[in-house]
Amino acid sequence: MANQSSTSREKTTVKTIKALKGERPIVAITAYDALMTRLIDDAVDLILVGDSMGNTALGYENTVNVTLDTIIHHAAAVNRAQPKALVIADIPFGDAYLSSDSLLLASRRLMQEAGVQAVKIEVGSESLFPKIENLINAGIPVMGHIGLLPQTINALGSYRSYGNREAGRMRLINWAQQLESIGCFSVLGEMIKPEAAGEITKRIDVPFIGIGCGVDCDGQILVLSDVLGLSPDSPFFAKQYVDLSAAIKDAVANYASEVTQKQFPQK
Repeated sequence: MANQSSTSREKTTVKTIKALKGERPIVAITAYDALMTRLIDDAVDLILVGDSMGNTALGYENTVNVTLDTIIHHAAAVNRAQPKALVIADIPFGDAYLSSDSLLLASRRLMQEAGVQAVKIEVGSESLFPKIENLINAGIPVMGHIGLLPQTINALGSYRSYGNREAGRMRLINWAQQLESIGCFSVLGEMIKPEAAGEITKRIDVPFIGIGCGVDCDGQILVLSDVLGLSPDSPFFAKQYVDLSAAIKDAVANYASEVTQKQFPQK
């Protein structure tokens, strides 16, 4: 459970996450290294090693440039912190649309080489359902991702919300139900109209975790740099809980001042 010390807390599993449906909201956040993982682990149920690292940590304009090897590198760092939270990693741009064998290999590498306990897949086509089911049959837990799919930004042109019209709402509900039926342990929705997100939450028996989807989901996830005030351009739905950007700038400026004035190091 979140907010317990790591010494008294058992490792969170996909079974733990599923059991939280209807019990309490699930707390999820992103992380990409051991340092931050150690700092956040006590407070969260689920850590996503997301391809959002492209925008936040690696200097790319979007998530498209993030490769499987990059995610493996960062996910391994997260797991070296030995978090009690469940660790999930994104399947990067394009990999889910290769053959079933290629997707299985990518997912297997994330579990064997990086140590993650599950993978998340952006679902932009029903053609992915059999591939996802194949992963689950192979013992790889999968979180399905519906609504806004950041990996499709080059096709979309810009980010937008989903579920505003009846046809779109019903499609999202249907896809969430299908993802549950093939064995996904949870579904993540991004930038889905709150009314539609609330309906999805009611219609499926696995947790529906939202980002920019309103309060009526089974849990929430945010990008860590948005929470900490480190992102220059946070999305409208994010909340900044502290301004670490200013604090870091002040600390480094004070260090630089002491070095140039030969006040550091002191005798």
